[in-house]
Amino acid sequence: MDDFLAARLQMAFSLGFHIVFACIGMVMPFFMSLAHFYWLKTRKTVYRDVTKAWSAGVAIFFATGAVSGTVLSFELGLLWPKFMEHAGPIFGMPFSLEGTAFFIEAIALGFYLYGWNKLNPWFHWATGVVVGISGLLSGILVVAANAWMNSPAGFDYIDGQYLNIDPIKAMFNDAWFSQALHMTVAAFVSTGFAVAGVHALMILKGKNVAFHHTAFKIAAIFATVAACLQPLSGDISAKDVAKRQPAKLAAMEAHFHTERNAPLIIGGIPDTAKKTVDYAIRIPGLLSFMTTGDFNGEVKGLDSIPKEDQPPVAVTHYAFQVMVGLGMAMVGLALLYFLALWKKKDWLKTNWLLKLFVLATPMGFIALEAGWTVTEVGRQPWIIHGVMRTADAVTPMPGIAYSFYLFTGVYISLAIIVTLLLFRQITMVGKIYDSSTKAPKS
Repeated sequence: MDDFLAARLQMAFSLGFHIVFACIGMVMPFFMSLAHFYWLKTRKTVYRDVTKAWSAGVAIFFATGAVSGTVLSFELGLLWPKFMEHAGPIFGMPFSLEGTAFFIEAIALGFYLYGWNKLNPWFHWATGVVVGISGLLSGILVVAANAWMNSPAGFDYIDGQYLNIDPIKAMFNDAWFSQALHMTVAAFVSTGFAVAGVHALMILKGKNVAFHHTAFKIAAIFATVAACLQPLSGDISAKDVAKRQPAKLAAMEAHFHTERNAPLIIGGIPDTAKKTVDYAIRIPGLLSFMTTGDFNGEVKGLDSIPKEDQPPVAVTHYAFQVMVGLGMAMVGLALLYFLALWKKKDWLKTNWLLKLFVLATPMGFIALEAGWTVTEVGRQPWIIHGVMRTADAVTPMPGIAYSFYLFTGVYISLAIIVTLLLFRQITMVGKIYDSSTKAPKS
């Protein structure tokens, strides 16, 4: 394995691992805070039990996210020194602010975890809300930095020099809103369906049904509402990508030829040699309408992009299809759940609906990883779109392959430990949080 490939694989593996914990850290505190709110309003002990169970999960994921995020910050300097040398002064502000949000989150989480029966009940609840808000802001700030890589702004690039740096303009670049919106909604979708699926499984097994039913309902509402909002944020993102990164859009859609009335391609196997897509479903004019608002609008194909600037088509296209396909499946489940809540309440007592949520448990995170693949692979060969190539930013230090193997081992070990801790937490929840015990004051 050459060093360039090893560096890219290490960064991809690290980001793919961290993004799961980052999204859970952005969303789970809101689940926890809502359950806590219901506990304070109703004094039903099941809400207290759910709150405490989820707070333990928040603590586990916070610690794991902190470790994996710290590793990423070191990897940026270790693996991509040329990138950090030039980009650091420009987009350093969102990273600095993210650090501030992280420390606020850590302090608030400390108050929350150790504040039971010690703090004013509503102040205690407010610290949990602060954990959620700061975690959400932390994720948005990191996405702003990534958006800058897709839409560089806030500097003038003259004779190889980065001049007239404006950190504010760099942070609020043209891509930050669409990416932050899409990522935030994706975090709620993926985390919501994962949490709802786990609790649905426990209900099907007949374990602590009242507890898991309460937890399932909170998570399912968040997940299904977010799932229905995700296509709207996706549409905003697609229009933005079509405007700023036509090469990425062309790779996503395996759109080889510039044309009007461009069809939307569903599925298919791209053949880059023949510049065709085999076995695909084509909906005439829909791609033009989705990107330009006009069924006869022109959509740039890969033939308008120099070959050396084209992203890997197959990987980008397949990842995009996986993301969209799973996203639509979750929208379908969300509509079924809304129908059950509105008109078919007897469905809520049936096992088949719970089994669908169990099947959907990994869908959100698979779609999340696929979407991140589209964002990163679709930008290639650029690490800073149109400014710096990935090959020019990699470290010259030899032996990166060994670092890749080492970090891969560490991440796999960390994943196993976290899985075991969560399994223990879920299976012992009935023993730890016995709803028959007397409720505390806070």
